[in-house]
Amino acid sequence: MRIRDLPHPDPGIPDVRTGGTFLRWLYRQQLGGQTKALLWGLVHTGSVAAFPLPVGLAVQAVVDRSGSKLMLAGGLMALLGVLVSLGDTMLHRSAVTNWITSVARVQQLLARKTTELGAAMTRRVAAGEIVAVSTGDLEKIGWFVEAISRCGAAALTSVGVCVALVVYQPALGIVVAIGVPFLALAVLPLLPPATRRADAQREKAGRATELASDTVAGLRVLRGIGGEELFLGRYRRASQEVRKAAVRSARMWSLISAVQVALPGLLLIAVVWYGARLALDGRIAIGELVTVYSAVVFLLYPIRHIEEIAMAYSFSRPSAKRAARVLALSRPAGGRLHDHGPPAGDLHDPASGLTAVTGRLTAVVCGDPDAAGRLAERLGGHPADQEGDAVTATEAVDAAGPPENHKSARRARKARKRESAAVAAGSPDSVPETSVSGHAGPEVYAEPAGPSSAMPSVLLGGTPLDDLPRDAARAAVLVQDKDPVLLSGTLHELLDVPASGRVGAAEALAAAQCGDVLTSLAQASVDDSGDPMRTRITERGRSLSGGQRQRLALARSLVTDPEVLVLDEPTSAVDSHTEARIADGLRHIRAGRTTVVLSSSPLLLDRADQVVFLQNGKVAAEATHRELLRTHPGYRAVVTRETEEETPDSRLAPSNGGAEPPGVPQQADQVAESGTGNTAGRAAESGATGVTGAGTTGLTEAADMTVVLDRPPHHHDTGNPGHTDTDGDHGVHGTARTQHIEETA
Repeated sequence: MRIRDLPHPDPGIPDVRTGGTFLRWLYRQQLGGQTKALLWGLVHTGSVAAFPLPVGLAVQAVVDRSGSKLMLAGGLMALLGVLVSLGDTMLHRSAVTNWITSVARVQQLLARKTTELGAAMTRRVAAGEIVAVSTGDLEKIGWFVEAISRCGAAALTSVGVCVALVVYQPALGIVVAIGVPFLALAVLPLLPPATRRADAQREKAGRATELASDTVAGLRVLRGIGGEELFLGRYRRASQEVRKAAVRSARMWSLISAVQVALPGLLLIAVVWYGARLALDGRIAIGELVTVYSAVVFLLYPIRHIEEIAMAYSFSRPSAKRAARVLALSRPAGGRLHDHGPPAGDLHDPASGLTAVTGRLTAVVCGDPDAAGRLAERLGGHPADQEGDAVTATEAVDAAGPPENHKSARRARKARKRESAAVAAGSPDSVPETSVSGHAGPEVYAEPAGPSSAMPSVLLGGTPLDDLPRDAARAAVLVQDKDPVLLSGTLHELLDVPASGRVGAAEALAAAQCGDVLTSLAQASVDDSGDPMRTRITERGRSLSGGQRQRLALARSLVTDPEVLVLDEPTSAVDSHTEARIADGLRHIRAGRTTVVLSSSPLLLDRADQVVFLQNGKVAAEATHRELLRTHPGYRAVVTRETEEETPDSRLAPSNGGAEPPGVPQQADQVAESGTGNTAGRAAESGATGVTGAGTTGLTEAADMTVVLDRPPHHHDTGNPGHTDTDGDHGVHGTARTQHIEETA
């Protein structure tokens, strides 16, 4: 295959049983290119190997003072020079083509696997490991594939030269024939320990990279709890471990390089010494000695190729093993129903008991954001198996210092114990987790679980989504997670997605309240047209604020107009004014369609037709938002963020004997109307002051002083590109009024 024909029309189905079988499968896919490279390699190395013959002939012609023999030797050298040049050029061209096409094939396989698994991939394999496989590991795999043809040509030529030397000059030829295999195999015992040291270095470097990524991602939280220095110290230690591992690995490779230089030199010295003795005794001519010497010098060249393929294989085999394990991850794609029409009806999750009635706006409240994310993915159909959701996590709670000094760390450990118990008991929403304190741990590869461990499929209109082809299931149910990605391109390209045609781009942008976003994009237009649809958006929407990115992602989902739309925290980065308008626009534009919103924002909950409250992964209550506020204390605690000590009704409860205290209905109405408790990404903003609000429970106890607000902080969107307002002083009831300040232990 030529480079101009890339990408491959079909990269094929790889054999991923082991790393070795994957490499062999990759070689078979390029059999034509490998054969071509081998033939050009034989032309090149054969021409180089034949050079000693005219050189020896020329030396002997000078000794014999024969002009005709000298001219013949010169002609042979010129011919061989042309063949060497042609063979080297075409060999390099063919080998590089094999390298590029093999890497492109593996990249396409990884891209196809990523598309197949979707968001479940990063829970089964660490994101950093996927990047490592698609970059450094691909380079090593390509190196091995590219070196096979060169090594094959060098090996065949070496065998031919040794046979020719034995025939041409048996006395010296036998010495060379014995010494060359020894030289080729001498470094093999050193390769396994060198590879292990290199893998150890790579693992430590990956941990240091993961630690740095975690630190950057949680920098705001670290600043809020004063954990920067602790994480900086951990990164320094990890960096020193990488340096020591690199030095240890370099020592072994320097030893291998020394062996590669020393042993061929010793063979050459032995051949020259023995040949000189034979020449002095008159047993061989001077020209024959020069020919044998030149042949031995040539053999040092293919020996390097043989040693290179051994090194390439030792490096590529672990890389191929990692790539094979990633490619072996699977997810049902075909389904059992192929002639089924477009699914429609109620959306039901047997695992949690949730039912989203067709044509209605259903809001789901989960106390755990991670559980909400898993539920959203499960509602999309074809989820990862329960036991396949193993992840590698970094416990940020340990950043505040020694665990024994912090209640948040103890709570985290208790939560992990409860989660482990839930897994043992078969809880459908529990996900086994491997936690690492302070640094990213080793990769976790989850083997596909058996049918007995798989969660029950979500039903749409009574039809299991897992029974439908994956494409049909995704067309019927669209899931927008809490961190949607905006690809680079113009706004028109962003909204150019497969859609039903019922909702236009202008309607979707209006419903998502993107007016200020369009104004900003129009002002940033590079062609002075003032058309926001032609303005280019940078990668991942980095030129936009958090709220602007979130609203554009919502508009994209609304344009698609699926039968069922699942939104996970779609308004967590916008202010209350905008959130209220988005809630109204969402209810209007999705009229007649099934919409599920996972959120604990009262502004969204108050506009939902039905609110479902989940506890421990199961439906605990179903009603309207106001009704649940009045009747369900657990729901009220999640939505209002009030603890038992903070709620006014809890202080009145003892005299009532457990009955609902007076004033709760009025309080519920006020909360429902005010929009208190939007689930923005809240974190302590700086220093030793903790803010009691959503998402800060684990931070307040590490702070010196806690400010309790009647409304949690809110990420407010100013509409300016690249800026997110976090002051919490814009919009309805956006001003935080301090109720009291309490000293913490």
